[in-house]
Amino acid sequence: MLALDQGTTGTHALLFDERGRVKARGYRPFAQHYPEPGRVEHDAAEIWRTCLDVVRQVSRGRKLALAAVGITNQRETTVVWDRRTGRPLGRAIVWQDRRTAPECAALKRRGLEGRVRRTTGLVLDPYFSGTKLAWILRHTPGAAAAARAGRLAFGTIDTWLIWNLTGGKAHVTDPTNASRTMLLGLRSLEWDSGMMRMLGIPRPCLPEVRPSAGRFGVTAGNGPVPGGVPITGVAGDQQAALFGQGCVSLGGMKVTYGTGAFLLMHTGKRPVASRHNLLTTAACDPAGGPAYALEGSVFIAGAAVQWLRDEVKLVSSAPEADRVAETVPDTAGVHVVPAFTGLGAPWWDPGARGTITGLTRGANRAHIVRATLESIDYSVADVVDAMEKDIRRTGVRRDLARPGRTWKIREFRVDGGASRSRFLMQFQADILGARIVRPANAETTSAGAAYLAGLGAGVWTPADLARLRKVDRVFRPRMAPARRRELLAAWHEAVTRARTVPGTES
Repeated sequence: MLALDQGTTGTHALLFDERGRVKARGYRPFAQHYPEPGRVEHDAAEIWRTCLDVVRQVSRGRKLALAAVGITNQRETTVVWDRRTGRPLGRAIVWQDRRTAPECAALKRRGLEGRVRRTTGLVLDPYFSGTKLAWILRHTPGAAAAARAGRLAFGTIDTWLIWNLTGGKAHVTDPTNASRTMLLGLRSLEWDSGMMRMLGIPRPCLPEVRPSAGRFGVTAGNGPVPGGVPITGVAGDQQAALFGQGCVSLGGMKVTYGTGAFLLMHTGKRPVASRHNLLTTAACDPAGGPAYALEGSVFIAGAAVQWLRDEVKLVSSAPEADRVAETVPDTAGVHVVPAFTGLGAPWWDPGARGTITGLTRGANRAHIVRATLESIDYSVADVVDAMEKDIRRTGVRRDLARPGRTWKIREFRVDGGASRSRFLMQFQADILGARIVRPANAETTSAGAAYLAGLGAGVWTPADLARLRKVDRVFRPRMAPARRRELLAAWHEAVTRARTVPGTES
């Protein structure tokens, strides 16, 4: 199985054998374009070229014998291209791009935010693809008319790659990517006519939505990928990681620690509407049926360690941060709130700024380093608390809790760079009061794409996939509940100090 993992700054390719082992890998970065403040763009044609390059790296000059291709991708990034020529109208608008903030603000003033959340499970924000697509159609001469006539194709990055892999034969996507467009009815898992009217999006430009493990097309052989190989697995990066971690049924929970931290909890076959500032999104189901998840995003995770290393220069590497943190038993009351770009879920406070509180004459480098690492785990704990509150107010809790017991998340599966930190994972287990399970294969996003592809092609069954997943280590909580409550209360006091002063919110 060939897994194409197309990320925000680069493209990976991993080759998995029938036992789920990585046999070869390739990587190629690509350019980031910042034409104006708040705008972030990618060259979609360059992204396609990086995919060809990384496949050449894993093939090593030999013809690949592939059973299937799987794709996982950066979500929300928006591409529009001409169906006849296959050329993009312009650069792709990246998920980080904020140019449509005025349009989102205008829709909020019209009182449409509640409708967006009820229909799509999302908040009204430039993050998602719908307003990006509307912007392209409005600002490209003749594009709106061409889209109505069916001459243009819209897609997130998965759709763009499939189009190219199949030689323009397949214009398709999957529910996990479609659910991030602000155009999909979350319950129907079909394009919603009301949302299309609201944003001015013509139906002919939208791709067909197919199950994440299913047939999306057949490769055309127009590059290093041989012809005739079925593309049978597609998912957005975070949902691919959820699937790769084996969280395929109600209650499964994973945390990916990257630049930020992404938490997803599988909520089964029905969506859970959040009242605590989380997103409701589609997930992957092994049988191809409807599946949903709650999602919360922490803006700063690994980036906090980068700040320690590159900006304040308190450490020279992430392993050194661990060693320094462990030289003191606690932070001596110091808290670092790394709100460098505001606070994400569950606070959603763009005006918040990073702070260090609790400094005394006795505070030293080790206390600040330890407090910075602990801030990652505290931030994750805040999202977990919001998830637990959302689940407890729904009927889903009855399916999770034994009679007479209060439901609580008791196990988390982790991946991403920071999950290799023993200090971070142990403190995470302590502050959550839950087991932290770290897999032997850290490439869970790529593995998720490969597993979906193998499942869709009939190479593996769901039972096979369960056997392929191996555990590296389990971290168990060692902290007393009273101490946990004390630490969380102090953290929340520090967060309050970092948040926007009342009356000055943006």
